[in-house]
Amino acid sequence: MQKIIIDQEFWDLFPDVEIAVMTAHNVDNNNANVPDDLIQNANEIAKKWVPDDPISANPVVKAWRDAYRKFKTKKGARNAVENLLKRAKNNKGVGNINPVVDTYNSVSLEYAFPIAAEDLDKIVGDVHLTVAKGGENFTPIGEDEPEEALAGEVVYRDEKDIISRCWAWRDSARVADTDSTKNLLFYMENIQPDRKDDHVAAAKALETRFHDYLNININDLTFLNKDNREFVFAK
Repeated sequence: MQKIIIDQEFWDLFPDVEIAVMTAHNVDNNNANVPDDLIQNANEIAKKWVPDDPISANPVVKAWRDAYRKFKTKKGARNAVENLLKRAKNNKGVGNINPVVDTYNSVSLEYAFPIAAEDLDKIVGDVHLTVAKGGENFTPIGEDEPEEALAGEVVYRDEKDIISRCWAWRDSARVADTDSTKNLLFYMENIQPDRKDDHVAAAKALETRFHDYLNININDLTFLNKDNREFVFAK
């Protein structure tokens, strides 16, 4: 049995966060019916979240910037959703990658929440959202050389090494989803309590799109919070 476990060290920093978690099984990028304009439309919708200049003045971005000031981060690290919204705002939106990635990127853009999608079969043991002790290994997507986490950095890790640095900044190459990935673990964080309804809607949209575009039934959507800290993702 494998779980996501959110450690007390995280809740000491962020007691009001909620995280939507779910899994998708038997994924097939070659058997999809994703609308041709899905990601292009999502890039346009995303602009509504960042109408103001500078981008840090917009509430969604400001909330994540403020959160990142509460823990140690690598210089220049920004939450993944800020990077997506910035590209949309500058008319350099995210392009098509493959049906699976386009589907969850469309939700992330339209609802302004970061979504991580990890290859469930490559995860070793339990996943912890925790605070790094410092020195833990991490090899980011697109890089060959490993890095080391900073002491006090918020990270996701499994029993092997870190799978996401600076909370929701960069994911590990080791567990990244690829064209051949069959089983996925998703997690999507909400750090703004007043956006709870948006968060639920985004999670439901991900469920619906996987059903409609990829013929996948997601039936284990769960919301983690300080009163519900664990989620079983593999028996």
